[in-house]
Amino acid sequence: MSPVFPMLTVLSMFYYICLRRRARTATRGEMMNSRRAIESNSRALPINVEVVQYAKEVLDFSSHYGSENSMSYTMWNLAGIPNVYPSSGDFTQTAVFRTYGTWWDQCPSAQLPFKRTPPNFYSQDYVELAFEEPVYPTAVHVLETYHPGAVIRILACSANPYSQNTPAEVRWEILWSEAPSKGNSPQARQFTPCIKQIDFPTNLIRLEINSSLQDYYTELDAVVLHGVKERPVLSLKTSMIDMNDLDEDDDEEKNGCEMDSLNKQFSVTALREWTTNGYFDKLPYELIQLILSHLTVPDLCRLAQTCKLLYQHCCDPLQYIHLSLQPYWARINDTSLEYLLSRCTLVQWLNLSWTGNRGAISVSGFSRFLKVCGSELVRLELACSHFLNETCLEVIAEMCPNLQELNLSSCDKLPPQAFNHIAKVCNLKRLVLYRTKVEQTALLSILNFCSELQHLSLGSCVMIEDYDLIASMMGAKCKKLRTLDLWRCKNITENGIAELASGCQLLEELDLGWCPTLQSSTGCFTSLARKLPNLQKLFLTANRSVCDTDIEELAANCTHLRQLDILGTRMVSPASLRKLLESCKDLSLLDVSFCSQIDNRVVLELNASFPNVFIKKSFTQ
Repeated sequence: MSPVFPMLTVLSMFYYICLRRRARTATRGEMMNSRRAIESNSRALPINVEVVQYAKEVLDFSSHYGSENSMSYTMWNLAGIPNVYPSSGDFTQTAVFRTYGTWWDQCPSAQLPFKRTPPNFYSQDYVELAFEEPVYPTAVHVLETYHPGAVIRILACSANPYSQNTPAEVRWEILWSEAPSKGNSPQARQFTPCIKQIDFPTNLIRLEINSSLQDYYTELDAVVLHGVKERPVLSLKTSMIDMNDLDEDDDEEKNGCEMDSLNKQFSVTALREWTTNGYFDKLPYELIQLILSHLTVPDLCRLAQTCKLLYQHCCDPLQYIHLSLQPYWARINDTSLEYLLSRCTLVQWLNLSWTGNRGAISVSGFSRFLKVCGSELVRLELACSHFLNETCLEVIAEMCPNLQELNLSSCDKLPPQAFNHIAKVCNLKRLVLYRTKVEQTALLSILNFCSELQHLSLGSCVMIEDYDLIASMMGAKCKKLRTLDLWRCKNITENGIAELASGCQLLEELDLGWCPTLQSSTGCFTSLARKLPNLQKLFLTANRSVCDTDIEELAANCTHLRQLDILGTRMVSPASLRKLLESCKDLSLLDVSFCSQIDNRVVLELNASFPNVFIKKSFTQ
């Protein structure tokens, strides 16, 4: 009889794995319809009524196409019932992120990527939505109205944004994720991925976005959360087990817990004693370091537990010269930073974007980390890091004397006075202040003392009163400026443009999209074309006054132009566009959406003549 027992044990383990997989993935068998009874064995439990709700509020997001003072093309349109769906097309009542395609990675302001980014981390943008009632999710519907397909991850949070009590622990679980893919059609659709079941109720859902494969901006209209109030009981019927599930990778589960285990792995001290280290004893130290440089941070921490030799290599500060913690934003906290202190004494590039929100990182924890690890920092990414306050910026200015790049994109909770400290970082070459509350006085001080600036983003900075004065200061002090983002600056005029073009003649990239006070009749665009021959990217989005004269000046003077956006102009003819395309041999993007003189026939003709140029033409349906 004894041989039977091992076989029974194997079968039991197999059955357990099947049930565990079924419980984790919540695939087809567990997707519940409204008022459907949940089964356990053959016995029906009381009906668990499904709750269907639209987003009540938009809590946070990384970017949007619209203005901070309007509703058009903003993330706030995701709150409430659909405005557009099931209609298709480009509508201002939808939510649109700032970028699409690979164009932003191919312009002069593009940054080098961080090494060791996990191959399954694709997220570029996000939006977080609050719902009225916490539920155990059974389905999430995303209503996409134009160029769908950019949603690549959906997460649920255990924290209730409407609760008065601070949770002891905030958990994020991945409900669904997938690699980026290009939509088959630009038409509207209801996207309903098959989601995983979780063991806590939620009313906080996060969508993560990657638009790199899209031909145009993805537009979202609403998000619908389906769920039940009581925790579902899974069926134990073996007939419901999908054998294909057993072959799938456990990426979601691994990603969900890896940073929890990281905190424990960082502090491992008990290591095995070995008399030899095998072939590793024969390898040069530098070669082992090179091999380990290809591992992600979690893999380094796991490898550090194997033996003392590899522990020594995995903890060597040279392995952490470039450190991106953004892929693990949901798990990074003060404890993580504390464990990393001894390893990051030589860190030069540090990415903490998206981390530390909802109390995960404290001001004291961040300050302590920079006091130990900030002396060699050259690049610091802090986009959407809402734990930051004035003290944090003061610490950055004091502890990071070599800092050259600082990204505070969408840190919209930073108080205006905090930005005064940035003026002390005199070696800055790149500064991103998109969607921040920086005020004019602080910005003038920064421009005055940071004369080495080469890349500056002031998109959607609504607290600045006089952009002409800012442009004049740039022209006088920032002679090395190469890229400038003035997206949606509300009051710059031809006077500011003249000062800017005269003083910053090295400019290669200029975004003047949605700047309503600029008029072609003043000669401002002609002046730009004549004084900035190095321009590679020029966005004049939604400026109705751009005319043939401006396009012809660009063709004559800016032959290195690669990207041009003249969406919405009514005064540009096909003839001037042909001159531009013939002159600018490197042109790769030309957006002529809503240009009244450029119809589909013209676009087809230009595409046939210039096949290497992506000519975008969009219409409201």
